[in-house]
Parts: sequence; structure tokens; C-alpha cells
Amino acid sequence: HLTAGALVLGALAATDSVDGIMARTAGRSSRWGAFLDSTLDRFSDAAIFCGVLVWALRHPTGTVADLTVGLAVACLVVGSVVPYARARAEGLGLHAASGIAERTDRLVVVLAATLLVGLGLPPLVMTVALGLLALASAVTVLQRMVEVRRQVEPGELAAEGTP
Repeated sequence: HLTAGALVLGALAATDSVDGIMARTAGRSSRWGAFLDSTLDRFSDAAIFCGVLVWALRHPTGTVADLTVGLAVACLVVGSVVPYARARAEGLGLHAASGIAERTDRLVVVLAATLLVGLGLPPLVMTVALGLLALASAVTVLQRMVEVRRQVEPGELAAEGTP
């Protein structure tokens, strides 16, 4: 039920993006709330890509199916590294919020592809969307790595033995 799933998850994603804004506006934001929200976002993202993965295992056939399965796994893995890179940088007192594929961007792409395929477009649409999404996520991780690298003092790099 790709169409229903995309619509329901789209609505849930929209409301999820509002809860942090509402908490800050009401003066009720907290570190616990921020931690909980980020942690639950990872479960949400994983559920979406696992759903696409299960669909790809059951519906398309041949090379498209194999490629879609692989790309869904790639999106799941690389998509989980994107927020990790930011969180790890922030844990070191650095900044790494840049990149071409933020969480909202990734959700829009996967949910739009899911909706379009659910409405009757060929499964190849999902494959192409996942391929672009995996690439954009990998680029985002690299952008964050470069951003963090630029913030590190040259002396610190020499002490670690990093070129």
C-alpha cells in the first residue's frame, strides 16, 4: 500500500517537524526532548527504508528488484551516518550541519518516489530515486567531514599523525 503509506508517513513527518518548533516557542524544549526526538527520528527513518526494502523484495523483478534492494540498504546505512557525523562533531565541540541531503530532503525524496510508484509509475522510479538519494547522502557525509576537517587546528592534526 505504497500510496497510503506515503501519505500517512508524509503527514507524520510534517507533524514531527513541528514538535520541536512548538516546544521552543512554548519554552518547553529540553536536552532530553532533543535527544529523544533525534533518537526516534533514526527509528522512523529506518522503518521507512525497511518498508521500501520489503516492498522491493516482493514486487519488482529482475535487475530492478536487485538494484532497488541494494539501494534501499545503501540509503538506510548512509542515511544513518549523516546525522551521526553531525552529532559526533557536535560532541567534539565542532560544527557539521552542512550538506545537500538533510533529513527532510531525504524524506521528501523517498516519500515522493513511494507515492509516485504507488500511483502507478514503474518501480524504476523508486530505483532511480534511491540511487540519487544514496549518492546525495554520501555527498552530505563527505561535506560534513570536510567541514569538520577545516575546523581542526593544524597542530592537532600533526599530533594525531593525520596528513
